Amino acid sequence: MEQEETPRLRIAGIEPESFVDGPGIRMTIFTQGCHHNCPGCHNPQTHDFKGGHFIDIQEILDMIDENPLLDGVTFSGGDPMDQAKALIPLAREIKERGMNLVIFTGYTYERLMDLMHERPELFELLTFADILIDGPFIMAKKSLEIKFRGSTNQRIIDVQESLMQGHVVLHQIQLDEMKVRPDLVMA
Repeated sequence: MEQEETPRLRIAGIEPESFVDGPGIRMTIFTQGCHHNCPGCHNPQTHDFKGGHFIDIQEILDMIDENPLLDGVTFSGGDPMDQAKALIPLAREIKERGMNLVIFTGYTYERLMDLMHERPELFELLTFADILIDGPFIMAKKSLEIKFRGSTNQRIIDVQESLMQGHVVLHQIQLDEMKVRPDLVMA
């Protein structure tokens, strides 16, 4: 009987507990490989598709299971969408564990929708995500004042609501950011 091969993923590294890559305490998996090559990228060492190392999905799941404090997992990079097929089994297991999933990508949500017939694995991976932080990093729009993003063109998208409504729906985290706080308004 032929044994099923364990899916493997090429990664740059794993941050076992992060507080800056999405809501709550999360494990962040930095995928290796990105074709966007955004000038000023925070993780340029993740761009080379031949860099990093391979890891079995089961090894990542074991790390997740060993930490009861985790609220969720973040796929960052590199660009996770460039390894969508390898990430789908991991995303499925994360959701089966009742955890939330955040995906960072240099693609815009609209571009992912345009590509879904040509590359259905992009759409399939997206269906497991709760939050998508989309768009390339743009140095001229860099901001240290926005949550979870590097530049103001990037959006925090509620993926499930966006899929249901058929258009981009911003996540409440970003909507809260955009509200004017009365205590900051000058008379």
